[in-house]
Amino acid sequence: MADQMQWANALSTRHSLEAAVTDVVERAVSSLTAPPDLGLVFISSAFTSEYSRLLPLLAEKLSVPVLIGCSGGGVIGTTVSGQTQELEAEPAISLTLAHLPGVKIQVFHIIAEELPDLDSPPDAWLDLIGVPPSPTPQFILLSSSFSSGINDLLQGLDFAYPGSVIVGGQASGGGMGGRIALFCNDRLYRDGTVGIALSGNIVMETIVAQGCRPIGKPLQVTKADRNIILELDEQVPLIVLRDLIANLSEKEKTLAQHSLFVGVAMDEFKLSLQQGDFLIRGILGVDPTAGAIAIGDRVRPGQRLQFHLRDAEASAEDLELLLQSYQHQRDSEPSAVAALMFACLGRGEGLYGKPNFDSELFRRYLQDIPVGGFFCGGEIGPVGGRTFLHAYTSAFGICRQISTPFQ
Repeated sequence: MADQMQWANALSTRHSLEAAVTDVVERAVSSLTAPPDLGLVFISSAFTSEYSRLLPLLAEKLSVPVLIGCSGGGVIGTTVSGQTQELEAEPAISLTLAHLPGVKIQVFHIIAEELPDLDSPPDAWLDLIGVPPSPTPQFILLSSSFSSGINDLLQGLDFAYPGSVIVGGQASGGGMGGRIALFCNDRLYRDGTVGIALSGNIVMETIVAQGCRPIGKPLQVTKADRNIILELDEQVPLIVLRDLIANLSEKEKTLAQHSLFVGVAMDEFKLSLQQGDFLIRGILGVDPTAGAIAIGDRVRPGQRLQFHLRDAEASAEDLELLLQSYQHQRDSEPSAVAALMFACLGRGEGLYGKPNFDSELFRRYLQDIPVGGFFCGGEIGPVGGRTFLHAYTSAFGICRQISTPFQ
């Protein structure tokens, strides 16, 4: 019988850092019947002044070859009773441990200044990361909030590692300008990106819930400059948008005043566009004179887009649809063994008016697996086969063991 992959997560709300570390280590280690190969730790920004003490305290209690983690505005983990909790703005630590037979784990820390130019060959990225492209690695990335290189890094990884899944989030502090921490083995970093590459007997799948629903119909960009839409269906964008809003219900009109977004279609050839086919981006501003609309990403003529609205109802519906689709597609395959959840600070109780909404919905479809994670300043995950940095999203990385022998 082959050695089975094992995952465990423990969450502690003890106010003393020593007590919280002891708590999570004892519970996570006792849930495994084999030594852990990997640890992921997330610490609440309520412990900001004690970030530098976390790794030494963990090292006293825990022996694990690879450990990464970061600070979060909140943390997500599994309680003693087996419930997943999302704890926002209170002291908490979430520790995930994994025993990964037949999986090679490679860890790295990179800063923006080290990134190759985007026109560099794949080899430049392979040399930087230090991970071969075969067998296909799965990446978990934790980045600093102000790491300007994250978008370039994601583009470079997609280019150099075709077929790899990349998921993660940006470390967050307590409020604007809060200090953040990135942990990588025995080192604490304040900037850059820490990551792990997992290759071998593991597959990681993703659910990226962007929390929006489409309104109106898909439109084609007929004129654009960088991130500015100058024409939609050969009409003035602002006039198209005003006509669309005029036909909405009163509730939707109110929502459109503060929660209107643009979804850019990721598949140029897909005829019938559904929820989930779009990369959601914010509207940065409008030019009333020219009638142009600026959005939070580059746009080019020929692309299709659709306006979207976001609220708690749309967000819940979006995640449920994606979970149903995931469950339907995976029915006959080996079941998931663990999940990591990267949720936006703008979701959680602030969006839904009650705690644990996304994690409870997730567990309705994927039961009895450990879930760990944190509330991010930005979430990393794929849409339409390419990896992006998102906002207002819940991104899940779901791990399964595969039986292909590791070379």
